[in-house]
Amino acid sequence: MNVQIEESWKAHLQPEFEKDYFRTLTEFVKNEYSQHAIYPPGKLIFNAFNLCPFDKAKVVIIGQDPYHGAGQAHGLCFSVNDGIPFPPSLVNIFKEIKSDIGIDAPTTGNLTRWAEQGVLMLNATLTVRAHQAGSHQRRGWEEFTDAAIRALAEGKEHLVFILWGNYAQKKGAFIDRNKHLVLCSAHPSPLSAHNGFWGNKHFTKTNEYLKAHGKKEINW
Repeated sequence: MNVQIEESWKAHLQPEFEKDYFRTLTEFVKNEYSQHAIYPPGKLIFNAFNLCPFDKAKVVIIGQDPYHGAGQAHGLCFSVNDGIPFPPSLVNIFKEIKSDIGIDAPTTGNLTRWAEQGVLMLNATLTVRAHQAGSHQRRGWEEFTDAAIRALAEGKEHLVFILWGNYAQKKGAFIDRNKHLVLCSAHPSPLSAHNGFWGNKHFTKTNEYLKAHGKKEINW
């Protein structure tokens, strides 16, 4: 199956593209795009992979679902297109960055600049129907993104995995803590940020770990 995805990722994920679940998923997604408003735009489904090749990945942030409002999602978890108001979780991420390392919130919620520095910003589910959160869950995307996380966790060392909230923590439960830094806290959503997201200092901790292993720090 010919999937349009960055070459180093294609090499690592090729076995997935040949599996029955992925064929079924592909048919489902094509059908959804033909009948409904689906986000992100089709050409951006694999944007997280295309902006952050396997070989350059240093940090992995795991999200759950793409944003389901018009113009928001562009294939990177927590990120929105230029000119789109910041969703509440992203507002809180920027507040924690300010508290942690003193950097003011940017004028855009587009986090492409993180991806280009080696941050894989991966939602568990890569597509969603407009205004219907979770509408493409349990269709096969989770199996595919598990395979991507496993490829990184087993094929590289000294990565930082950032797992905010119970969903991400369950998805990353298998990652070898002796081989990688796994940072866990509450989700940045206003419903849960007070349970441990505030003050988690994940941005400082990420950069300290990268520096300690001879890697360039992320300019958050």
